[in-house]
Amino acid sequence: MENRRDAIRLALGGAGALALSGGTGAVGARANSPVPAVPQWRRDTEGRRRADLGNGTYRNPVLAGDWPDPTVLKDGEDYYLTHSAFDQSPGLLIWHSRDLVNWTPLCTALAMPLGTVFACDLVKHEGRYYIYIPFMQALWSPALPSFANTYVIHADAITGPWSEPVDVGVGGYIDPGHVVGEDGHRYLFLSGVSRVRLSADGLRAEGPIEHAYNGWRYPDDWIVEGFSLEGPKLMRRGRWFYLFSAVGGTSGPATGHMVIVARSRSVHGPWENCPHNPMVRTRTVDEPWHSRGHATAVEGPGGQWYLVYHGYENGYHTLGRQTLLEPIEWTADGWPKALGGDLSRPLPFVRAGTPAPLAPQSDDFTKDSLGLRWTRLINGSPGEGGVKIGGGHMVLAAKGSGPQDATVVTQMVGERAYRIEATLEIGEGAEGGLLLWFDDRLFFGMGCDGKRMRTYGGGKPSFWQEPAPPSRRISLAIENDHHVLTLFWRLDGRAWTRHGLRFETSGAHANTMNDLSSLRPALFAAGSDEVQVRDFRFRALP
Repeated sequence: MENRRDAIRLALGGAGALALSGGTGAVGARANSPVPAVPQWRRDTEGRRRADLGNGTYRNPVLAGDWPDPTVLKDGEDYYLTHSAFDQSPGLLIWHSRDLVNWTPLCTALAMPLGTVFACDLVKHEGRYYIYIPFMQALWSPALPSFANTYVIHADAITGPWSEPVDVGVGGYIDPGHVVGEDGHRYLFLSGVSRVRLSADGLRAEGPIEHAYNGWRYPDDWIVEGFSLEGPKLMRRGRWFYLFSAVGGTSGPATGHMVIVARSRSVHGPWENCPHNPMVRTRTVDEPWHSRGHATAVEGPGGQWYLVYHGYENGYHTLGRQTLLEPIEWTADGWPKALGGDLSRPLPFVRAGTPAPLAPQSDDFTKDSLGLRWTRLINGSPGEGGVKIGGGHMVLAAKGSGPQDATVVTQMVGERAYRIEATLEIGEGAEGGLLLWFDDRLFFGMGCDGKRMRTYGGGKPSFWQEPAPPSRRISLAIENDHHVLTLFWRLDGRAWTRHGLRFETSGAHANTMNDLSSLRPALFAAGSDEVQVRDFRFRALP
């Protein structure tokens, strides 16, 4: 075990290079020592970056793209992870790993959200799997609350079938965290941080919601978004319960979001704050990862412990909150201490077996890939309909007057530069198109209705009238070259024609839109009838 800690320190520039200032875990450098070059990522067949560098080390992110608020379950030698689904349907994609670095999508657990799905908690108790889910902002249904209610789904196997959502009876909170107390009872900790006891079956709250923990207060001159005590994740190690939580706001300034930890002999407290809080924090805007927080602590292969949390990539906030893996160690007095610093360098890990290839983003639509490769957005109305995949095409049932209220499917992306292509067959009365989508207020791309091409920039139709000829079958392409979008179209396999406009999209992120989303490939169908999509292609650009 000590050898592994030494290897981690060596990868960070040696034990003397680990400069902990105020407990932030920031990585410094020896005076007059050369700064090692950071190797590039390994690339897969579509040119996408892989965390596993193939030499016994990994480089963050371990999940590239907008996979925020990770919750990780260690189940024997297996690890399972899920994350906030927001307005995606089906939702709660579950990932599987044997080493915390190489992840494979396994299944989705939630067929139809009851609202926007915020940070949840994936746990196993007495042989059964549970996911505690806060649904909020169900603004399309006056019968549902507009803030948050906590539900739970459960299954005998991680691959399901998962139950329908069960109302736990907790309203007004997000970020549930499950724990079994020293008294043998089950509890949920909630944003705030509050606590409520659960029934023995874990399906309903029993007793009052009680305030449990005041958090750790950072100096008032620190630049953060807001205090926002949230994301409680609990674990028991020896005689201590450890409470990992987040303060400083989720997005906002780069130096805001952070990880803090407290411990207690009892789930009922009192909670003692760690003397080197915050455990994780971005200290300057020059670091490669911003706004790091919402952590789960987990023991990896070989006994090495880690934090799994999210962060924004410096210069690429458009990719959303990506999943990061940081090694930690336990001090002699029983506190966890982060070792990874700014995570810009490769770190050693214990690989478990041969990693599976990344699931491709290109799609010939011969198999149903909804949920694993594509997700339908609620986009104004719930339900599972509107999208069918199989037989060599994706069929989108058209609705709405434009992308803002159309049938929209999106695909997560974790690359700084890439090209997407698709061929569309557009029904009478429909408009279909290819976009980069942030939310229903911000999108970029092209739509065609068989008569003309409409260009979308900044979430609305552009003044530009692209001289594409009328056709109900057209191929569209978008290149995102480090925030600069170039559009293309062609008919019947002819040469590509470059669109007359380009767009700059570096501002398409949460801090400008006040929406915790990311800019990602999308297909849409508006109007009536349907749009058939064939041969979607994705590749990363150099």
